[in-house]
Amino acid sequence: MIVNLQPDGWEIIYHRAHALLAAQIAGAWHLEDSAPSFIDTIAAISHHDDLEKEWEKNQLTPAGAPLDFTLEGQTSVKKLRQHIEDSLYRGRWVALLTSMHLCFINSQDQSATIQKFVKEQEDLQTQWREELEVKKEEAESAYRFMQWCDRLSLILCQNQLPDNERALEIDIGSDKQSYDVVQFNNGLITVNSWPFKADKFTVKVEASYLSQIKFENNTALKRALKTAPRKYRQWTFIKQNPQ
Repeated sequence: MIVNLQPDGWEIIYHRAHALLAAQIAGAWHLEDSAPSFIDTIAAISHHDDLEKEWEKNQLTPAGAPLDFTLEGQTSVKKLRQHIEDSLYRGRWVALLTSMHLCFINSQDQSATIQKFVKEQEDLQTQWREELEVKKEEAESAYRFMQWCDRLSLILCQNQLPDNERALEIDIGSDKQSYDVVQFNNGLITVNSWPFKADKFTVKVEASYLSQIKFENNTALKRALKTAPRKYRQWTFIKQNPQ
């Protein structure tokens, strides 16, 4: 889960909610400029974090604070494999992109177990591309699109937008072009160069709010999360007027 410190407690955004926000961003793109197999790609974006089951894991730091996902340890290979198997029920294209994502986020781990998993996934990716008659370049383009939407969603959820209308690089898009995000002083947001269909649109994510700073144990945190007030955070994007 994504954990943001607030003046009066914690803001919690579940990873599945963050993935849904990424899918909203994907849905706003120009269809002709988006990824191959667009609808299936949006499904992969929306479900790529289904591995995260906050209600099943320890979610406390040693100090008793809610645990942000950046502080979590390595997920077991067994769970990674199960996530790929589960995604295959939505289709090979969804499984392909999900597999590529898990390889990417584990690429820096040089342990023999992870390296074996990555090689196994790369072989599966080759098999699925052949079965789907998809070129490697097409799959890579779709995954860049998925990464881009995922990254922008994280920027929003983690409150990373710079102040004073400064630009922040998002990532490389499916077209291999670099994009920046800027928040204006009035709160509106733009992306340069503008990749979206509409000149203005709004996206949102649901967040939970905890007033308690420290928790005795994981059970207490989960109980608090179940009854915590929720509200939508939303952001409005607007095409920047030509200078």
